[in-house]
Amino acid sequence: MTALQQWVHTTLADKGWLPSGPLQLAPLPSDAGFRRYFRLNTDAHLLAVVAPPTTEKNETFVFIAKLLREQGIHAPEVFATDYEQGFLLVEDLGGQLLLDSLEPDTAHCLYGEVITDLLRIQQIPTAALELPAYDQPLLRLEMSLFEDWFATRLLGHTLTPAEQNLLHTTFAHLEALAAAQPQVLVHRDFHSRNLIVRDGLAPGVVDFQDGVVGPITYDLVSLLRDCYIRWPTDQVERWALAYGNMAVEVGLMRPVTRETFLRWFDWMGLQRHIKVLGIFARLHLRDGKDGYLQNLPLVLRYTLEVAEAYPELLPFADWLRETLLPLAKQQHWYSDYRSAGNAKARAQ
Repeated sequence: MTALQQWVHTTLADKGWLPSGPLQLAPLPSDAGFRRYFRLNTDAHLLAVVAPPTTEKNETFVFIAKLLREQGIHAPEVFATDYEQGFLLVEDLGGQLLLDSLEPDTAHCLYGEVITDLLRIQQIPTAALELPAYDQPLLRLEMSLFEDWFATRLLGHTLTPAEQNLLHTTFAHLEALAAAQPQVLVHRDFHSRNLIVRDGLAPGVVDFQDGVVGPITYDLVSLLRDCYIRWPTDQVERWALAYGNMAVEVGLMRPVTRETFLRWFDWMGLQRHIKVLGIFARLHLRDGKDGYLQNLPLVLRYTLEVAEAYPELLPFADWLRETLLPLAKQQHWYSDYRSAGNAKARAQ
């Protein structure tokens, strides 16, 4: 019996939750992190989680799970922990991901439910949060993954001093606008693969252990400009602006113009997508998780569409299109970024 099996068996025995037959731990598909999940054959819906303490923020996960549940968000209940070994026993919210449920006749309602939960999450007072700030150094650290893993290691391009200066200028624009936004609790990976549809119940929210206090539009753009599914630009903007109006109504932000809010939203999404280009490249090169490569064209599309729309960001867009895009086209994973996501795009 493995250490995890022994720990789960002992924990369940102490709680009187052992199944009538042999205990079974069925592995689930892994995610982008180092966590591993096992579904248990108990009457209660339970998952055993292996989350190595050297890489995973288990205490933060438990802390945020409690905060979210107190706010009426259906985060997994945590029943037992062994921080030293990196073992957790948590509620199993099911396997029906939001991504798999999004269709033209369901999207508006599903996004409405999720955005309502997002507003609840953001109303948790930040004074009560002992979490890192999503500040300039952290934003810059994330965007540096683009240079290191995407441009240099994946595409084989060494940046010149002039190109490094261009990136520095672009990143500084994005960091400044992020700092200008209202600061709230940020899930930091709020998208369709971390949200679980539960028939007749509130959506389940998972994978929040990297939570920070940061810009109000970060989770919104993570949801609406999802790296795994694309929606028409005008529909995304309508959803985003509707959220902005609700955020004003509940006191999360002061009224701002349509242009100001969409600039917050667009530029925050660009920061995220620049980071994600680096993360997906790293998942392939370092961790052997090649499946993320197929999502790179859509992330490139988001990146170029936003950067091309703002004069301050146009030099970055031109450089990306003229210098890195030809290198990307030589990669086996590349498909035309201009149509990326169209197969999954839903007309409203």
